[in-house]
Amino acid sequence: MSTLTVAPPRDAVTGDPARLRRALGSFATGVTVVTVGGATPRGMTANSFTSVSLDPALVLLCVGNDAVMNRVLAEADTFAVSVLGAGQEDVARHFADRSRPLGAAQFDAVDWLPGQATAAPVIAGAAAHFECARWRAYDGGDHTIHVGRVLALDELPGREPLVFHGGRFRQVVPQQPGGNR
Repeated sequence: MSTLTVAPPRDAVTGDPARLRRALGSFATGVTVVTVGGATPRGMTANSFTSVSLDPALVLLCVGNDAVMNRVLAEADTFAVSVLGAGQEDVARHFADRSRPLGAAQFDAVDWLPGQATAAPVIAGAAAHFECARWRAYDGGDHTIHVGRVLALDELPGREPLVFHGGRFRQVVPQQPGGNR
């Protein structure tokens, strides 16, 4: 008795990066700004951020290998992640714009404050801030997976997050009391 195994066509996924991007875009994500302080501060919008562990408290973010922030994170001892809130789409767009100024000047266009544990810039009004020490970095194909140990955090309870879904920024619409359950 023989078993027939049908393999997908060669490069069925990687041969169509636009289709892969569309399919991945069906997963809603939060929107963050990752920052590093020091003599040459840097910020970057990222939506690939998640918790890893509660004990120890670890988070991860993925950064493209060709991004300046990838090199900056590899050399930094600490970094911060600001989880953007509803209404902060302009901040997300600013830190995604490759033509923004370099160094400290890139923070002139946004409200920010120095993190208490790392002095890395954190975005004012964000839903949450995580200040982290570099823990590990892993190869993730065309990205590097950066894991940080959380040193300090802050949150604005009740602050609705900014969300990215289907290639667009969106806001969570709270359900009204007595609505569908």
